[in-house]
Amino acid sequence: MDVTLHLAQRPEADALLGRSPLAALVGMLLDQQVPMEWAFAGPHTIAQRLGGDDLDAHEIAAYEPEAFAGLLSTKPAVHRYPGSMARRIQQLCQYLVEHYDGDASKVWEGAETGAELLRRLKKLPGFGTQKAQIFLALLGKQLGVRPKGWREAAGPYGEADAFRSVADITGPESLTKVRAHKQEMKAAAKAEKAAKTGKTGKAEN
Repeated sequence: MDVTLHLAQRPEADALLGRSPLAALVGMLLDQQVPMEWAFAGPHTIAQRLGGDDLDAHEIAAYEPEAFAGLLSTKPAVHRYPGSMARRIQQLCQYLVEHYDGDASKVWEGAETGAELLRRLKKLPGFGTQKAQIFLALLGKQLGVRPKGWREAAGPYGEADAFRSVADITGPESLTKVRAHKQEMKAAAKAEKAAKTGKTGKAEN
């Protein structure tokens, strides 16, 4: 795994994501409630603060929890919620150590079908169905991991020529399209909620 990604929008951080399976997983884990660039720059920041040029699942799994939380909280913080995310990252690394000998790439190596890979991803701490499908789509679209049926297993995120998630971001133009799609989804959800609230209000009056 050694490709060029464009998720952190910082060359050194994107280079780490492209060569390090664990960094890519941690970036995906961090990608919630903060801008995408902030989340995917996180693995590089963590590696630097640990004094290395990559992440090591064994090291992070064994790290003293309060010290690791402090490492993520140091300004500039790695995430809006550094304490809870430090806990999740350690849980992820502990799971990888227990089930994959600390080698994140083994999560997808040997998976014969997209459905099997999706099951593996969903078992990772912090990975619900949506996050697992987006990461599966990222693996297939940009990292060359394409077991049989991977697009179907990734759901709408696996569609070709779609601009739904980080899996589809390859540069500034696609980033703009993905952001536009997310804004449309938020607006639609807000309108649907307002419509339901209005109906409920009428029923009660």
